[in-house]
Amino acid sequence: AWGLVGEARAGAFRTKAEALEKARLQAAELNLLPQEAATYGVVINADGRRRTLSQLLAYPGADLDRLADRWPEIRAWRPDVREQIEIDALYAGYLDRQHADVEAFRRDESLKLPADFDFSLVGGLSNEAREKLAKVRPATLGQAGRIEGVTPGALTALLAHVRRRADDAA
Repeated sequence: AWGLVGEARAGAFRTKAEALEKARLQAAELNLLPQEAATYGVVINADGRRRTLSQLLAYPGADLDRLADRWPEIRAWRPDVREQIEIDALYAGYLDRQHADVEAFRRDESLKLPADFDFSLVGGLSNEAREKLAKVRPATLGQAGRIEGVTPGALTALLAHVRRRADDAA
């Protein structure tokens, strides 16, 4: 609408997005038991739980070429779609953890930091984060997160330290 993307490029994007959505739906429906997966070279915990194609692709040794022997229909996926499905599966665990961290942070955002808090005692903080926190003296974890240079990793370290301190005091 703003003329930033030509019609041909927008059409190619829509076509890929539709193909990718269809492949993702298929990947979520196709599944194997651990012993079945082993016959295709994917070794997973023999717990009797079915794993979807998306889940299987996250395991070492699993790839679409190998699993296409079980599900020939995935050979029809476009090469760029196949590549994206494998990338999505590879990073799904990391993204799930990151979403869980974000949710946990939202719950802990209002956590009060003691007025006399010594940021130098927090392991895992960069010197930059430590200096900025000491200078600003945020009252809550949420305020600390809005300080430029204070990374999500620094917030996690800060949260863990405050919780340990509270547990020690209890």
